[in-house]
Order: sequence, then structure tokens, then C-alpha cells
Amino acid sequence: MTPAALAIIGATIICSSFISGIFGMAGGMILLGVLLNYFDVATGMIVFSIIQLFANGWRVVQWRHYVLWPIFGAYLLGALISFTFMWMIAFVPDKATVYLALGLVPFAIEALPAAVRPDIQRPGVPFFTGLVTTVVQIIAGVGGLFLDIFFQKSRLDRKTTNATKAVAQTFSHIVRMFYFGSLAGMGDLPMAGLAPGILLAIAGTSLAPYVIERMTDHGYRRWTRAIIFAISAVYLVRAAWLFWHAQG
Repeated sequence: MTPAALAIIGATIICSSFISGIFGMAGGMILLGVLLNYFDVATGMIVFSIIQLFANGWRVVQWRHYVLWPIFGAYLLGALISFTFMWMIAFVPDKATVYLALGLVPFAIEALPAAVRPDIQRPGVPFFTGLVTTVVQIIAGVGGLFLDIFFQKSRLDRKTTNATKAVAQTFSHIVRMFYFGSLAGMGDLPMAGLAPGILLAIAGTSLAPYVIERMTDHGYRRWTRAIIFAISAVYLVRAAWLFWHAQG
């Protein structure tokens, strides 16, 4: 890999970790999109999972006093059931499918009537969230924006939302890393480059609290929505480009 490529990946890691540290999503979409330009799907997913595991794990450390553990417990149960099912069918998507899923999910959720959009605080919703978000995590690569839908209708403040999502996402990255590692193996991973990537991810995440402390809950949700749909539109264009060239 060229020095220019390494520089692009390094800059993306620190910027995406900073964004994820603030909003609990969107940064992962950016990072995965860049990694898929340099790695095949399975390897890119594993590298992405390792870097995001440390980024989200550091968010858990930063906001540990705000985590709602009962919500995570129910989420965990649903996630384990979904992982078992997905692992049994051993599905590995191609790049075009990944980009298409990343782009479509937010618009599909937005199309639902407001009255039926789920609230993470309702009984049974955390379990359901674990079921469906894990499938999205494996198929699309990132589920942070999908997970955020279940928090948007809740009454939780931005710090509790960020902290509880961080725990759920940390577990999801472990699941995805194991899933693709068990299917494709770990032999092609650039192990020498992972340590600097992990340090950059922690550095980017460490800057986020300075921004969160200065935001309001309303501003937090407004920026979250804007970022989600902007990145989703880019990925739909990318998916269309890949499908077009596949037909050529």
C-alpha cells in the first residue's frame, strides 16, 4: 500500500472516530467506505471492526456513568440470536450490496409513519433492536445509523444516548469481527498498520466530549439526521456506479 493511501486511511480514521464520538454513528460509514476502496469486503470488514472496537470501547470508558445497562442486556440477547442465525447461513455480501444497504436503510426507516417508529425505552424494543441491528451490522457493515433510529423517538438525553449506543456498538464490532474472521480468515490483515490505526481512533474519540458538552439535545438530533441522509445519498450514488460497471 502506498504512503498516500496510508495517509488517507489514517486521516479518515481520526476524522471518522471524532464524528462517531460525537454522534455515535456516521463516522463508521465514512471509514468503511474508504476501507472498501483498498480491501476486499471480508478483510475491510475485519479491519473496520478492530478499529471501531477500540473507538467505541473508548467512548464507553468516557461516558460509562450514563450507560443504561438494562437496555444493553436486552439488546445483547437479541444480538446473540441474530448472530447465530447469520453465522449458520454464512453470508458475505459484495461491495455494491454493502453500499446499497448503507444508503437505503435511513430512507426506508424515515418512510415509516411517525407513530410506529420504535422507542428504545419501550418494553421489548431493546431486544428487537438487537435482533435487527445485528443483521444490518453484518450485511451493511455499519449499524450505528440504524441503531440511532431506535433512540431518536426516546426521551433520553444526548449523553445517555451516546453512552448506551457505544456499549451496543462495541459488542456489535466484536460480533462482526468474529463473523468475517471465521468465514474469510485473518491471514490477509495488515497487522503492522493496526496499532497506529487504533491509536488514531482513540485520539479522534477523545476529542468528541469537548463538542458534546457544548451541544443541546435538540441540536444533537438535528445534526444527526442531516449527517445520516447526506452520507446515505453518497452511498446510493456509489452503489449505482458499481452496479452500472458490473453490467458493462
